[in-house]
Amino acid sequence: MSGPSRLLYLAGDSPAHRAPTEVKIVCAVLAVFAVVATPRELFWPYGCYALGLLAVWRWSGIPLRWIAPRLLIEVPFVVLAVLLPFAVGEPRTEFLGLSLSTTGLWAAWGIIAKGTLGVGISLTLAATTSVRDLPGGLTRLRVPGMIVMIVVLMLRYVDVLVAEAGRMRLARISRGDDPRTLRQAGATARGAGTLFLRSYERGERVHLAMLSRGFDGAVPDLGIAPVRGKQWVLGCLPAVAAIAICVSAWMVR
Repeated sequence: MSGPSRLLYLAGDSPAHRAPTEVKIVCAVLAVFAVVATPRELFWPYGCYALGLLAVWRWSGIPLRWIAPRLLIEVPFVVLAVLLPFAVGEPRTEFLGLSLSTTGLWAAWGIIAKGTLGVGISLTLAATTSVRDLPGGLTRLRVPGMIVMIVVLMLRYVDVLVAEAGRMRLARISRGDDPRTLRQAGATARGAGTLFLRSYERGERVHLAMLSRGFDGAVPDLGIAPVRGKQWVLGCLPAVAAIAICVSAWMVR
């Protein structure tokens, strides 16, 4: 495997890995919506979500040392959340000698809690679902073919674009350039424009090659057996639990 599969997919033989792709997608989407819809003024629902996510990781054979570095993708959002208590207005509260906005504190808590859980759920889906299984799952969920192809090609060629950007950076350094200095901002911007044009041209060539091989804009049916009702029930149990927690939180709020 290469590209996103190598970075995000964790090979295994757990029940989560063997579950139908479309079931895992629906379960992840419903769980994320439940987390987002939970009122931020309550803390216990997010503790329940975290415990449930830890249980799913253990059940799926996903070690914390594997998933923890990948959670760092949310660091920019955490930085934004930390600044909110200082930027939002009244009412304010005192904490460690600092005057902080109460509204900003709640907003920061909501972003960090919901963002971390959302990223964790997404990483769980990625860790247990191979990229080559994703198109079929999306197709069986009746996702429009154009969207499926955009997702598939993006996942397939993002590593190609990263490699191209690496070659361009190496070429600049070999000619005595230092991309880290501010005075090279113009050259960096021109390099980004060149990368965009190369990507666009590569996309056109790939599209023409696909058309010449009979591509009709749809993901072919691989003849996978339809998902049984029992598989839907068992596979969506984590999402059902998350929805129950969300509804309970609103009832006791």
